[in-house]
Amino acid sequence: MPKTYEPISTQLLTGTQATITFSSIPQTYTDLILVANCFSISSATSSSIGVQFNGDTATNYSRTLLYGDGTTAASTRDASISSSTILYYEGLASLAPNILHIMNYSNTTTYKTFIARANFAGSTVRLGVGLWRSTAAISSVVLVPTTSSFASGSSFTLYGIKAA
Repeated sequence: MPKTYEPISTQLLTGTQATITFSSIPQTYTDLILVANCFSISSATSSSIGVQFNGDTATNYSRTLLYGDGTTAASTRDASISSSTILYYEGLASLAPNILHIMNYSNTTTYKTFIARANFAGSTVRLGVGLWRSTAAISSVVLVPTTSSFASGSSFTLYGIKAA
């Protein structure tokens, strides 16, 4: 990682897990980067991953997704949802690398915006942008799969970006 990235916390799963939580996030960085390399517990299941901040499960999130497979492209938009399902993963045999960039997370005067990218070698690329309509500084991030738990071997690392 670049010199400005500082690891805050890493979780490597040795068993299945229904959610991933990063809490007590220090407010000493400009942005956060979450890198998720995850598998589903089912070889046939793909799932979106909901992102929630500070335990907020109210309908304060919105998102826009773009995705394509080299032949077809599509998009979708959702507003007033209870988590921003912006990340994505496939079955047990397919590692799904996701990168979530949360900008200006500690600012207490603006809503929080974030960008995510998921890559599936040989099949699909997904890009999403999201908004959390809150001015609270982000102190926790929870990842919640919509249809399946995370499998053993999945890893999640949260980085802080130092001020330039």
